[in-house]
Amino acid sequence: MNNRRPLIAGNWKMYKTCSEASETARHLVKLVADAKDVDIMIAPQFTALAPVSEVVKGSLVSLGGQNLFWEKEGAYTGEISAEMLIDAGCSHVIIGHSERRQYFGETDNTVNKKINSAIKGQLIPVFCVGETEKERESKDTFSVLDKQITKGLESFSSDQLEKLVVAYEPVWAIGTGKTATSDQAQEVHQFLRSMLEKIFGDSFSKTIRILYGGSVKPENIAELMAMPDIDGALVGGASLDAETFSKIVLFKTK
Repeated sequence: MNNRRPLIAGNWKMYKTCSEASETARHLVKLVADAKDVDIMIAPQFTALAPVSEVVKGSLVSLGGQNLFWEKEGAYTGEISAEMLIDAGCSHVIIGHSERRQYFGETDNTVNKKINSAIKGQLIPVFCVGETEKERESKDTFSVLDKQITKGLESFSSDQLEKLVVAYEPVWAIGTGKTATSDQAQEVHQFLRSMLEKIFGDSFSKTIRILYGGSVKPENIAELMAMPDIDGALVGGASLDAETFSKIVLFKTK
């Protein structure tokens, strides 16, 4: 048994208007008011951050951004800085999500710069890694993850990454209804933890939280969380409904 406190994070992607996001957050805050020994974070789209921040203020629910740019300010149309996320009420930011890598040209290098920006801005980075179906079928899972971790965390010290959260999201399991079995997920989480130990040392690897993301639902959360190296979940579609997401958050009470 480890002492790592679970984190259940909801990535709302490009869904919900400001009013819809506020209403979902309001409902969620009530449903998880009695949650114990678990951290909760939701990441609405950018325009809803400020109104949702007002809704979750003083509750057990933290707020995260879905992305950020590595510069503090400037002529970067369409981008958002760490300082702006903090100003909107965020404590966390998702970095390197597979959809950012797939559709928007995110690379291990830009991920590294964004993690640096988040740390300097005092945001908690939720650093996403994962392989595609083709890479898994080619038995390249571990080499892909090795590169993503090594390049993404290059030049950081363990002290700088003290609050880092890693999220393993097999790309083939995101929004597809496919889920890695708990044993498959555990195997990868164990590999990631051993990599972090190799780079940053034993005490770092024992405290870092590694989340699983990929079609997480109320039906499979308890089995996933029973694995020794899985410390929570990055939830996509199932986080859009407050009732469903609250069941994932409250997995221990079932």
